[in-house]
Order: sequence, then structure tokens, then C-alpha cells
Amino acid sequence: MASAAEQLAANFNFGSISRAKELRSRIFFTLGALIVARIGTYIPMPGIDPAALALQIQQQGSGLLDVFNTLAGGAVNRMAIFALGIMPYISASIIMQLMTTVFPELEALKKEGEAGRKVINQYTRYFTVALAIVQAYGIAIGLENFGGTGQIVMEPGWFFRIGAVITLTGGTMLLMWIGEQITSRGVGNGISLIIFAGIVAGFPQVIAQTLEQARTGAISPLLALFFFVVAAALVAFIVFMERAQRRLFVTYPKRQVGNKVYGGDSSHLPLKLNVSGVIPPIFASSILLLPTTVASFNAQNLPGWLEVIVTYLSRGQPMYLIVYGTLIVFFTFFYTSIVFNPEETAENLKKYGGVFPGIRPGKKSAQFIDYTLTRITVVGAAYLTFVCLLPEFMFLEYNLSFALGGTSILIVVSVTMDTVAQIQSHLVAQQYEGLLKKSKLRGSRR
Repeated sequence: MASAAEQLAANFNFGSISRAKELRSRIFFTLGALIVARIGTYIPMPGIDPAALALQIQQQGSGLLDVFNTLAGGAVNRMAIFALGIMPYISASIIMQLMTTVFPELEALKKEGEAGRKVINQYTRYFTVALAIVQAYGIAIGLENFGGTGQIVMEPGWFFRIGAVITLTGGTMLLMWIGEQITSRGVGNGISLIIFAGIVAGFPQVIAQTLEQARTGAISPLLALFFFVVAAALVAFIVFMERAQRRLFVTYPKRQVGNKVYGGDSSHLPLKLNVSGVIPPIFASSILLLPTTVASFNAQNLPGWLEVIVTYLSRGQPMYLIVYGTLIVFFTFFYTSIVFNPEETAENLKKYGGVFPGIRPGKKSAQFIDYTLTRITVVGAAYLTFVCLLPEFMFLEYNLSFALGGTSILIVVSVTMDTVAQIQSHLVAQQYEGLLKKSKLRGSRR
């Protein structure tokens, strides 16, 4: 059966999508949902002057707003109803994963299967609303004081703040609902696809700006070509590293039940080189650029110590690069320890009779998995740090846009690979259904 699955997976192509009606409808639904998500990034939040906001953001320069603006598909610069994006939901999901390792009640829910996951998902939604309200209120206050002027908000006060909280929180909840619909009724990975669409939407503008700079002589054509070659090489490198695995050999001993012998097989336990995905760069950017963004909201009344922090942590400064790389490494190890439990994996292997050659089942196997995972996570952390810092050095030298940053490319490549895998799994399932129907028809004729 396994060989048949491998053969199907190897032989099919995307031309077979035309014969897969269900998959076609899923793809069209996904595209329609993403279009709705993009439209929301152009609907301005009521009560602000878009022209004054654009002027203030241009004067303030880069900061956390650039990061979130890219992840939100440009909604932050336009202060649209989707300005908060999907980040509150992502933060709530990560915090809930943390809490399942701390609170036994949540851990028990996680082990209950689908019913437990539904309860945890509901808690995540409630927590998303709370985070969105807090962040929306902070944005409302920041807009009233942004740049030390009150020109952005036409009528500052509690009426504007309440309206901003309702609008931005509602936008986040709508995006969360769209993401869940894409996951259940589309091709999957709904939340990731929303972020993916926002980042990709900014690529044409960045490419056009680079070509225009090369045409006008602001940068040399060879330098522009070098940018695109580096981006292509970075994509290829990310694909290679994201597919890289460390396979641990697992054997299943033979056992006799009556006159039959079971087991004696072998398999592999695959450990991804980058278990944490794109979470470390996103969190590192958010934490590192927070002081700069807070300072930009109230630049005229900064205490001396905050001015020093903002100066040293400004984008392009050596301290910024050092702290950024350190935070990526920290969050890589931290998040890997959350999403992968060596003791639970070893216990599952022991339950089904799987053993590592020369290593006892149980605690020794867990230690072996943990030791191996730690070693490959070192390589994964170095890979993430390199991918994210290389564009930062190029930004320092040539003032590149964040849209071509390592985090953006990493998200786009990872989501593309996951989406293609989802589509392939739908195609394989459809081919299996066709084979089963044919076999039933042949059996009925006999």
C-alpha cells in the first residue's frame, strides 16, 4: 500500500486538478477569501486623516510599523480596518501552547483529541479578542500622540478610542474567521495564507522601485541584478533547509502470537532541522523594535534612558544586529521545546514496541531524542539567524525595503511549500478514491 501511495505521489501533476472538482472548488474558495482579506486592507479606519498619517509615517522612518505593515499587507500604513492583522491570533495561539505545558488541566484537554482541541481553540479565540482590544486601544492612543501632533486624528477623545477598538478588533476577528474557513473549506493553512498574501502583495511595488532606481541611476543595474540573484539563492537555500531532516532509525522487534509472527519492521523518526518555523524571527523583530516604535509615538517627551536605548537599537546599528541574532537563537530553542516533547515521543514509541538500536526504551530514548534535537536545533538556529541577518546587512549597505527581508522570504517559501503539500495530499486522496470506485465496480461485475 505504501509503494502505491509513493507511486501516485510521484506520477501526478497539477494538470490533474482539472479533474478534481472538490479540489478546484477549494482553490476557488481560498482565492475568494484571500481577495476579501485584501480588500479589507484598503478600507480606512474612521476618524483619521490618511494623508497626515502617511506623512507622519514617512517622517518617522523604519520601525516596528514597517514589520507589521509588511505582515499586514500594507494595512498599517493605510490604518485600515485590518491594521492589526492576524498577529493577535498568532500571539494568542503561541501563549496557549505555552500554557498547555504549564497547566495540567489544559494539557489534559490537549490529550483528549478533537474535543479537547475544540475547547482550546475556543479559549484561543477569547484570548485573541482580549489581546486585540489591548493592542487596538494602544494604537488609538498612539495615533492621537503620533509625532507629537494631533493632526492624524480628526476628533481625539473617548469616542474615537472606542470606535478604533471596535473597528480594529472586529477586523482581526473577521480575519481569524476567514483563516479558519480557508483551513476547513479551502486548501488549508488559512492563517499562514493570509500573511502570505499580504507579503506577496508588496513584492511588485518593491521590484518596480528597484527597477526604477536602476533606470534612473540611483543604483547600478548590476547591483539590482545582484539583489535579485541573492533573493533567488536565498529562496533555494530556504527550500533546502526547510526540507532537511535528521532521521532516527527505529526498529520493531518480532513477536509471535499463536502461529503468526508480527513485527520485525524498521522505520525512521524524522526530526526537522527547523522545528520552530518562522515564529522566532517574527517574535525577535517585534520585541527588538518595540522601544523604537513606542518612542516614535511620543518623540518629544522621551526620558534620557529611552533615548539611549532607541539610539543603540535603531535598525542598522551593530547592537541591533547582535541583539536580533541573539533573540532569534533564543526563540528557536524556546519554541522548539514547546512544540516538540521528547518524553511524549519516546513514550509513544515504547507503546508500539519501537526502539532505537542500542538504546533502552523510555527515559533513555527520550534523552537520546532530546540530545539529537538539541544538536540539530543549533544548526536550525544558525540557519534562521543567517537568513534574517543577511538582508539586514544589505539594508544597512543599500537601504533595501523590509519586503525583501529574510523573514518575509522565509514566510513566503514556507507557506508555499506547505500549500503545495496540501494540494498534493488532496490529489492523492482523489486518485485513491477513483481507484477504490473502480475496484468496487470490477468486484460487482464478477
